[in-house]
Amino acid sequence: MASVLKQYNMDRICVYPKDVQAITGRSLRFSRKLIKSIKEKYSKEKHQFVTVEEFCQYSGFKKELVQSLMN
Repeated sequence: MASVLKQYNMDRICVYPKDVQAITGRSLRFSRKLIKSIKEKYSKEKHQFVTVEEFCQYSGFKKELVQSLMN
């Protein structure tokens, strides 16, 4: 998947618990809870994704930093 994104010079827009774990250095369990908190704050349903923008607004990280750590 990452190679397809690189081929088309695209960045991912969704944040997953593994990404949060890599960015924050916290546990996977903490990362899942954080994603759940973000979904609650933005009134998202269970099946909806958390975007990089939403994660950055919630956590205070800069978008460029987060995207560089996700790739």
